[in-house]
Amino acid sequence: MPNKCPNCDNDADISKTNKFRPFCSEKCKLIDFGAWATEKFKIPGNHNGSEYDENL
Repeated sequence: MPNKCPNCDNDADISKTNKFRPFCSEKCKLIDFGAWATEKFKIPGNHNGSEYDENL
């Protein structure tokens, strides 16, 4: 079942046999992970802070 890789737009197999799904390769999966880790991607919303944040 072909689909497009969210990172590079190449065909990506989204079946359970592809351990990198929804990505086409480990490289694309790691590129996406790196973008989240460096906060290139963020989930929008209010940041009201928390008790934990205040104690840092």
